[in-house]
This record gives sequence, C-alpha cells and structure tokens, in this order.
Amino acid sequence: VVLVGARLDSATYVRMKKRAAAEVGLHSVDVALAADATQRELLAEIERLNADASVHAILVQLPLPKHIDESAVLGAIRVEKDADGFSALNIGNLCLRGGDAPLALPCTPAGCVELIRRTGTAVAGKDAVVIGRSNIVGMPVAALLQAMDATVTVCHSRTVDMPRVVARADIVVAAIGRAEFVKAEWLKPGCVVIDVGINRKDAPERKAGYKLVGDVDYEGAARVASAITPVPGGVGPMTIAMLLFNTVNLARHARGLPP
Repeated sequence: VVLVGARLDSATYVRMKKRAAAEVGLHSVDVALAADATQRELLAEIERLNADASVHAILVQLPLPKHIDESAVLGAIRVEKDADGFSALNIGNLCLRGGDAPLALPCTPAGCVELIRRTGTAVAGKDAVVIGRSNIVGMPVAALLQAMDATVTVCHSRTVDMPRVVARADIVVAAIGRAEFVKAEWLKPGCVVIDVGINRKDAPERKAGYKLVGDVDYEGAARVASAITPVPGGVGPMTIAMLLFNTVNLARHARGLPP
C-alpha cells in the first residue's frame, strides 16, 4: 500500500485495508511518502515494488496530490500486480467480449456485483441503470453488468429527465457523489439499489456535527426497494473484500496456479 500525504480519509482507508489483510493472513508492506514528494520519487517506489518478487499486489491510495499525474502513476504498476484493476490492459480485457479475462477487477464495481449476486437477483435480461460514469466505478460496473447480460443505461450530469430513466430500472447503482440525490419516488417498486456514494451531511445534533450519507435517500428508498445497501457499512467493506480477493488471485497468477 502506497500512501502519499496525510489526508485523514486516505489514512483511514489504508488502516481499514491493513486490518482486513491481517485478519486473513496477508503480509502487508507500507510505503508512506510526504505530501510534497515528487512524482519521480513515487515512481521510484513503485518500480522497487514492481521488482520485489515477494510483493504480489500494489495499491496506490487515491486521490494523489494535485502535482502528481495519477494516470502516469497507475500506468507504472505492472499489470501482474495491479491490485485495483485499473490498468488499461485489465480495463480493456474487462470491456472486450471474449479474449483474455482481466487479472483483477476494479474493487468497488466487483463488490457491487457481488452484493447484487448475494440478493439472489437474476441479472440477465434486467434493466440496470448506473448513475455516474467515472473510471473508478461507473464505467467498469456498467461493463460488468453488461457482461452479466443486463441491459445497461449510464446516467450522468448531462442526462435529461433522469428520474424517468431510473424509474424503469430493476437494478440501480448510484455513484454520482451527490448526497441523497436519488429519491424514493424515482424508483421502481422491488428494485435492487446499490449506493456507492459517501457524502458528509450537516447534523448539528451529532457530536461530530455531520453524518455520512449515500447518493440515495436511504429512508425513503428502503420502503420501495427489495434490497438496498446502507451508508456506511455497505459497499465500503465489500470494496476491501474484493481487494483481498484480487491480491490472492494475483499471487496465484504469479505462482502459475489456477484462479
């Protein structure tokens, strides 16, 4: 795990990942760099980890400081050690029909799909709406749902009449980064809702002065949906679980073992 700077949220995520790795017996290596570390210094650390045969998976905690080119850094990680599944080759193999399977899947999208599977929902032939088109969640989760034979619509900031589009969805994945954006009245009764968002909302009655909420109005949506993920405690833990899953599969690949 490579951490640049001292962002509180990033440090928290890294700590959670390290705890999960320890629980399942994975060896964890920490690389901590100052917030003003240069891109060259960061790339040198990645190259060192690339060359270390005892390291099977590399994760650079995002976001990086603004003076560092995120795409260049992620591109420097060997695909055989791409724990996040973000490399162009892994994403390309994910999106192509046929051909080689990706060595790792993006963790949050993979966690979303695993949650949908655990509901018992038959995805093939269903209408799925993904709200958000980011490289980290929206784009890859849409590709995964298509690979499962869903009919997928991707909504974004330029979508006209989004409530009408969402209303026909059997599966909704919300990843737009706007607090409680999706309303209960938008949803088709009985749909499955996966809420990827995590946003701060003012809550003066709380000691911290805020609470964490998703991209979906949970209280209203829970009365309409057949299954819905909470925030926090829903997609987040699954993201970490899929990171561990990717790490084990990359270790198997390094040893020539079947996935």
